[in-house]
Amino acid sequence: MPKPKGQKNTKNKAKHTKLLNRKIDKKKAEKALRKERLKAIMAKSKEG
Repeated sequence: MPKPKGQKNTKNKAKHTKLLNRKIDKKKAEKALRKERLKAIMAKSKEG
């Protein structure tokens, strides 16, 4: 049965957006961590 006119499904959209943002933030953090580790390795190899 359809929803009455004007009723929106905002709760599920908010949950979905929250989960997607969490996933995107996790990917950004992993990418930054990888970049920092690579910089550390490069610096160490230049020293010795």
